[in-house]
Amino acid sequence: MATILDIALVQSEIFWHNPENNRRHFASLIDGIDKKVDLIVLPETFTTGFTMTPSEIDPSEGNRTLTWMKEVAREKRAAIAGSIPFFEGGKYTNRLLFVEPDGKSHHYDKRHTFTLAGEHRSYARGESKVLIEYCGFRICPMICYDLRFPVWTRNTEDYDLLFFVANWPKPRIDAWDTLLKARAIENMAYCIGVNRVGTDDNGYEYVGHSACYDPLGHRVAFSDRDEVLYVKLDKSRIKEVRDQLRFLDDRDEFILQ
Repeated sequence: MATILDIALVQSEIFWHNPENNRRHFASLIDGIDKKVDLIVLPETFTTGFTMTPSEIDPSEGNRTLTWMKEVAREKRAAIAGSIPFFEGGKYTNRLLFVEPDGKSHHYDKRHTFTLAGEHRSYARGESKVLIEYCGFRICPMICYDLRFPVWTRNTEDYDLLFFVANWPKPRIDAWDTLLKARAIENMAYCIGVNRVGTDDNGYEYVGHSACYDPLGHRVAFSDRDEVLYVKLDKSRIKEVRDQLRFLDDRDEFILQ
C-alpha cells in the first residue's frame, strides 16, 4: 500500500501585530478545508506579519498560539505547522511549530536570520536542524531565508520532504521560485514553500507563489492567489527516483561549523 501525505498549504494575508485576529482568521480558513488532510501548513510569522519589533507583542502570545494549534490539530485530526515570534529564556526566536493531532509538538528556530531587514538584531538564531517522523514521511522544516543556504538544507539525513514557510516579497519572487525547484532537485525530495499574499504595514507586497516540487524538480502545485492549495505526496515516487538516479550516493561529506 502506498504511503501518501495529503497537505493543505494556506496562502493568505496576515493582520499586522494582531495575533488574536490572525488566529481567528486562520481558524476560519482551516474550517473551510472540506477534505481529509494530514498536514496543514501556514506562512512564516502568521500571527504578526514579519515584524522586527516582536517586543511590541505580548510575550505570552507564543504559548497562546501553541495552545491554539494543539486545539486545531486535535479537531481537524491533522498536524499543523507555521512560524511565530516566540519568547523564551529572555529572547525571541522566529520559531516554527509543528503540532501533531495527539498534541505532540516539535519546533525549529530559524537558523538564518534575515540581516537585510535586521532580523538578527531582534531574534536569536537557531542552531539545530529538526527532523520529524510523521505519517511515514521524514520531514525537514525550514523558514524563509534558510532557502538561500543549500549547505544548511542539504539532505544528509535522507528526509522525504523539505518545506519552507515564508514572508517572501514580490521583488525577489523569481529567486523563491528558482530556489524551491533547486532544493528539490539537489536533495531528491519533495520541496514545498508556503508564502503569504497582500501588503504588510512596512509597505512590502507579497504575491504568494506557494508551490510543491517533486524529487526531479517538476512543479506539481502552484498558487498566486489567496487560497488553500492542496498537494498529495506519494513516497513511492521518492524511492523510484532515488533507485533510478542514485545521485545522493555521491553526496559530499562536510561538517557545519
